[in-house]
Amino acid sequence: MAPGKTILVIEDEPAMVLGLTDALAFEGYRAVAATTGRQGVALARSEVPDLVLLDLMLPDTNGFEVCALLRQQSRTVPIIILSARGQESDKIRGLDAGADDYVTKPFSVGELVARVRALLRRAERALELDAVRIGDAEVSLEARTVTLDGRQEDLSSYEVELLRLFLGRVGQAVSRDEILTRVWGVQAINSRAVDNFIVKLRKKIERTPDRPQHILTVYGHGYKLVP
Repeated sequence: MAPGKTILVIEDEPAMVLGLTDALAFEGYRAVAATTGRQGVALARSEVPDLVLLDLMLPDTNGFEVCALLRQQSRTVPIIILSARGQESDKIRGLDAGADDYVTKPFSVGELVARVRALLRRAERALELDAVRIGDAEVSLEARTVTLDGRQEDLSSYEVELLRLFLGRVGQAVSRDEILTRVWGVQAINSRAVDNFIVKLRKKIERTPDRPQHILTVYGHGYKLVP
């Protein structure tokens, strides 16, 4: 862990804010806090945090909107959503809004700090591949972008990790279970969410997403990449 990393906590419960900032400070991080979505977006602009912890239930707006605004400001800052809402639809909506992780309350502070460390390592990891071609799409893992037919779209950190996994195993089938373990780690998410994630990624990379040529389904097992 690199000392001095700034973590922005957007949370309106005073006890939760105190617990999180104390735990982060103990680990050597610099924690700054906002109690509303508006304050959080402003602090993200002024402080340029290395990671954001974002509650969904805020007094002035919902966290999904705040997450989308944060992602507009920075396509690379890791965002962890904290919420008592544990429905799969909420998790998918949070990831679609740009979050990198979703933690359901109540949670272990130790596990949360471990997730923070993991996401910061992922953000700092040196990439051996700068740009690769997958069919007609040009993918930059470092910039987290994909360009197809002159249209550029951003890639989430999970999409980058998934592509890195596929690129390391070109032509080989990768099971859904391995994708869950290697990309999402300990996050509680099921194989249906993986399938939904693949559908989204195909829309960015495939010229005909409904008839994919490169990210192929291996029925009853998982997926494989054919460049």
